Amino acid sequence: MSVVFDRPYEFVPPHRGDWWPSFIQFFRIVDYYLRRKEGVVSHECRGLEHFRQSLDRGDGILLAPNHCRYADPLVLGWPARDVGVHVFAMASWHLFNKSRFDSFAIQKMGAFSINREGTDRQSLETAIDILATASRPLILFPEGTTNRTNDVLKPLLDGVSFVARSAARRRAKAGDGAVVMHPIAIKYLCTSDFEPWADLQLSQMEQRFCWQNRPGLSILERTKRVAEGFLSLKEIEYIGTSQAGSLTERQQRLIEFSLEKVESRLGIKPAVEDEPRARIRVIRSEIASRYFDAAGDPGEQRHLELDAEAADLGRELLSYPDSYLKPESATDTRVVETIQRLQEFHFGKADVSIPLHVVIEFGEAIDVPAKKGSRDGGDPIMIELRDRLSSMIEALSKEARPWST
Repeated sequence: MSVVFDRPYEFVPPHRGDWWPSFIQFFRIVDYYLRRKEGVVSHECRGLEHFRQSLDRGDGILLAPNHCRYADPLVLGWPARDVGVHVFAMASWHLFNKSRFDSFAIQKMGAFSINREGTDRQSLETAIDILATASRPLILFPEGTTNRTNDVLKPLLDGVSFVARSAARRRAKAGDGAVVMHPIAIKYLCTSDFEPWADLQLSQMEQRFCWQNRPGLSILERTKRVAEGFLSLKEIEYIGTSQAGSLTERQQRLIEFSLEKVESRLGIKPAVEDEPRARIRVIRSEIASRYFDAAGDPGEQRHLELDAEAADLGRELLSYPDSYLKPESATDTRVVETIQRLQEFHFGKADVSIPLHVVIEFGEAIDVPAKKGSRDGGDPIMIELRDRLSSMIEALSKEARPWST
């Protein structure tokens, strides 16, 4: 659950010194952390010449990667180390509340907080200032949140364009140069045969359902069965009974049921045209604004925590693409991602013992105009960013091993 209930939001500024990030990079602390905590054992950087060109020009640089794993911000430390720079990064408030060590480390590496459940003017102003002064490259994840579907790009948030264009106007006014965006495609690949790992993980989850081992079922079929088993449990929890219909129909029905129930309790009336992701953002914002006001009412606070769980369920179900595990499009990495996200959502932690290799590919710079973007048909720079990222991710997805029965 990423809505923070431990304490009210308080902006965490970035550490601007060089000593700590240099220390962390010199002793390869991030490398050790990624191996131990995320299973990322090796990396490959591509297209760094595009990044170097922007650095040599002195541009304000916005790095815009896809966001499929919690490891993403840390793996971007590798290309930064290769070109000899430190970076700043906007990070969700909940990351600063996981542990004292995590909060300390990510801030010293250059991260600053963003309150995704409200308008965080201080965070936005910090991001604009970093780009306008070109003090360091700035990492912003345009999808906003992680999803563990590496081959699919979620809708991009408009806030990225606002930050980039605001900084471009300031630089143009001061005569300091340009602001550019670099699309970055991150792709995780299995380094060895994934089936022994997958067989063990699926066996453990099947045992939780008290299912008997069924010889003859493939890893892909077992993964789908386990996913449907968890969906049935959530249908019983929220609707009262397991539902009939296709997997897509059942997911949509459960999303609508859970969101409508929370909206009714909170008195939220969504517009007819509001899609589920927009509704979830409104729900989470409302929960965050009410929770600490209800400090003297433990019953209401518990209701709000359950409301947040329902919103998280809706967001999780939205991230399951219909075709992700079809035999003709499935790959080893897609099966691994699906198993890990099931573990993470239902058990709170994914097994990361399978070794992964990450490819980090930089695209050519996208020039950011100083003028405001068009409101009709979408912002041109965000459309270009989306198209570039989608193309790069699709190309990298072909490097995974196709599923074979």
